[in-house]
Amino acid sequence: LMTRDEASMQTIRAWVNAHGAEGAALMDENASYVFFEEQQAEGAIGSQGVVLTGGRSMAVDRKHMPLGAPWWLDIASEDGSRKIRRLVIGRELVCAASNFPATPMLSQVEVFDPADLTHLRTIPLGHQFGSLTWVDRRQGSWWAGFANYDGRGGEPGRDHRATTLVRFDDQWRPHETWSFPPQVLERLAPMSASGGAFGADGRLYVTGHDRPELYVLDVPKGGGALTLVATLPIPVNGQAIAFDRSAPGVLFGVNRATREVLGFRLPPLEQP
Repeated sequence: LMTRDEASMQTIRAWVNAHGAEGAALMDENASYVFFEEQQAEGAIGSQGVVLTGGRSMAVDRKHMPLGAPWWLDIASEDGSRKIRRLVIGRELVCAASNFPATPMLSQVEVFDPADLTHLRTIPLGHQFGSLTWVDRRQGSWWAGFANYDGRGGEPGRDHRATTLVRFDDQWRPHETWSFPPQVLERLAPMSASGGAFGADGRLYVTGHDRPELYVLDVPKGGGALTLVATLPIPVNGQAIAFDRSAPGVLFGVNRATREVLGFRLPPLEQP
């Protein structure tokens, strides 16, 4: 067919394409295998290990399109029967940050490339409902937890009872707020809520500053007061948490004493 020196991916592909049935028969000489792993996830998992959002997540070539950049699609199928006109955004890592323990409390959102943690941009929020400690994406909105403290890092006229959940739109404008129930605030005092994330059940899971507890909360529509569903023991003392979106019920937390990130499975709860 060709000498060893002539063989390359390009020359082999050209030969197979030029020889029809003979080329197909040669390809069949080598078996091909595809391996699958069964996962219990909320949806398809992208290359960065997060669940894709239908109709919104987009594969990007980072050489030409930075992660997190919005792109407007205006395309049609080949026969013109279906058109797509919508905003899509590449996946990115969104983190909460603040100037704690300085006052007045100033907050910002820091955005990173999850592949190599390159910093992409800062979204300044300025003086808000408190000190921004966590942020999560759910149902087309940004949800954020703002901490308030009794002592160090607190502002006059506000203490741990002012801890607040806020729903923002994509321009980071606040739309609704929720206060925390007294049973949870008593456990948070004199500090505040340090970590938060929405579970697959639609409930909000929140940690405090130093107790090995997880507070499971229902979020009523339209703002108001959160409702405590359960208090669960966890193997970390509060701080930041995040769900593993590819493994339902698995939560990650920070062990400050050992400077470790621990993964653990939550017990099942009665569905709302």
